[in-house]
Amino acid sequence: MNVAIMKTKAEQALSEQFERVAAKLPGGAAVAEARREAIGKFTALGLPSRRVEEWKYTDLRNVLKEPLAVGVEDEAKLTVADLIVALGPLAHLDSVRITFVNGRHRRDLSNLDGAEGIEVASLGATLTSAQDKVGSALARTTGPENDAVLALNTAYMTDGAVVRVGDGVTLGKPLLIVNLRAGAEGRFVATRNVISVGKGASATIVEAYVGLPGSTAEGQHNAATELSAGDNAKVTHVKIAADSGKATHLSNWMVGLGAETDYRGFQLTQGTGLARNQIFATYHGEGAKLDVSGLFLGRASEHIDTTLVVDHAVPHCQSRELFKGVLDGEARGIFQGKVIVRPDAQKSDGKQMAQALMLSPDCEFSSKPELEIYADDVVCGHGSTAAELDNDLLFYLRARGIPLAEARSMLIESFAGEALDRIEHEGVREVAAEFARGWLAKLGK
Repeated sequence: MNVAIMKTKAEQALSEQFERVAAKLPGGAAVAEARREAIGKFTALGLPSRRVEEWKYTDLRNVLKEPLAVGVEDEAKLTVADLIVALGPLAHLDSVRITFVNGRHRRDLSNLDGAEGIEVASLGATLTSAQDKVGSALARTTGPENDAVLALNTAYMTDGAVVRVGDGVTLGKPLLIVNLRAGAEGRFVATRNVISVGKGASATIVEAYVGLPGSTAEGQHNAATELSAGDNAKVTHVKIAADSGKATHLSNWMVGLGAETDYRGFQLTQGTGLARNQIFATYHGEGAKLDVSGLFLGRASEHIDTTLVVDHAVPHCQSRELFKGVLDGEARGIFQGKVIVRPDAQKSDGKQMAQALMLSPDCEFSSKPELEIYADDVVCGHGSTAAELDNDLLFYLRARGIPLAEARSMLIESFAGEALDRIEHEGVREVAAEFARGWLAKLGK
């Protein structure tokens, strides 16, 4: 017997709003067709709930009860000074920059001077001007086939960065992709980045998701990044999501690695009411190395979920994952990490660790590490821990005249520092550390 599940208010609104805004979304006939397929898929799937194993800890269907209006235009009048305020520590990063406000490219707030050897364009403009074959390729992802959040992204994406780093090019500065939320009205925004790093190239890419102080605390951002790294490429890929405590951040990274590629990814998540970070990494060439790490900082009733799938599809590849969380109040942190080793992927080497520091008796950490191994000559392992601050260490510091608040801060910063140290680029590492220190300074306030 089939049981019909009633659509929630949010599900109905997201499906119905598409018909009203479809004509305003960028792209030709092929993109429009991809969008319609995607919204049809979303309508059939609905928002993920506990019935979906991968979403058992983050019941999006139950949480997203009130839909926000879909944002297809940016009406915010901002200056570079406003952008600097919103960026916080990121404003001091020596970088080239492309900026999007409420899901729309802002040329006046971008600065690509010094971006030699790379092509950077707006996805919205590219979809509008591209031929159907190109547009259709940009509208489709390598992510999971039946992911409702990705389907929504395809249906509603308004803009994003299209980046191509040429073969053998070394970027002198990081490329900063800014996504800024501003205005008095909360919106649902979908953006997509498509990044290609050529053979033998070296690049540092930083994604920033921030809100302008004084703007509404409400906001729902659905972000997707498709990144392919060619043979022998070296990529540092960092995301910093630091918004207001009521915003929703749904993110997907789809990463493909060529032979002998060295990829280092890092995600810092703080200040979001609800965050779901999904990372899907697949090896396409032998000898590649992947290091994905992250730091999530939650307080009050914030909910931060990191779900990771690393697919060892070819032999002789290495993966390392380290995620750390600091939780206070009634915050909840989730880590789901799956490593898949295919039958032909002999000599795979994978290690994974998730750790949480619990600062309150009311916070919660759920961890679900998984290994799916179908080869017999591999080295794989995983682990997970959750603990409170060590009272013996606190006593040691206080016995040397360090006040309690400062002693706690020192121990927390030391715990988080192991994850932050995985960021190779010194300037980006210091920026991420500054965000973390700012969050720690507000503990107990």
